[in-house]
Amino acid sequence: MTSDNATAYPVDTVNRVKRLHQRGAYDHATIHALLDGGMLCHVSYVIEGQPYCTPTLYWREGTRLYWHGSSASRMLRNLSNGEPACLAVTQLDSLVLARCGFNHSVDFRSVMVFGQARLVTDPAEKERALVMMVDRLFPHRTALLRQSSAQEIKATAVIAMDIERASAKVRTKGIGDNEEDYSLPIYAERIPVRTVLGKPEPCPRLLPGVERPHTLDPYREGRELEAALAEAYAASYATL
Repeated sequence: MTSDNATAYPVDTVNRVKRLHQRGAYDHATIHALLDGGMLCHVSYVIEGQPYCTPTLYWREGTRLYWHGSSASRMLRNLSNGEPACLAVTQLDSLVLARCGFNHSVDFRSVMVFGQARLVTDPAEKERALVMMVDRLFPHRTALLRQSSAQEIKATAVIAMDIERASAKVRTKGIGDNEEDYSLPIYAERIPVRTVLGKPEPCPRLLPGVERPHTLDPYREGRELEAALAEAYAASYATL
């Protein structure tokens, strides 16, 4: 686990929000909250002159991020010595329909983090990270599962990145037409967007008497995914 007594990430030419800079934020509270309310990221890096952008699950521990992939991936094996990387997460909050095409937009919350991505080779760190991958989303679930085999662990690559720079950008404006356009007889609206959990579907091959554990209570029908993820993170890593 990494920790940092600072309350904000350094700002320089790499992570400074330039356009509409008033929407930017660099404090740990904002950035970590955005990371903890998500589970799917896009991570980008350049290896041997070729850019890559990969969607993957991620998890945070303090000021360090982890994600995973296949050990058979040549791309990931090249991270053993560390490569500059950028990881991005976005939450779409609403669609904004204005009275002019130029003013159509979306409300959103996004975060970009920068650091050196490295392949986790230490067996103890890798084992702990793979436990985190499950327990981050589903608190204390690993203790209830069959232990992963040596071959399963070998087949999984784990990548770590200490956050060196980060920035958030948030739009909450809704409709923002030109003042003179409000007098036009044109319909405009804001459409909220939510990712909501559906009804759980138990495996049809469950053994008799196997019930859904209470640790999955955060994942209940009708709840927003972001809220469930934030609660799960707090339950698993409340001290970070």
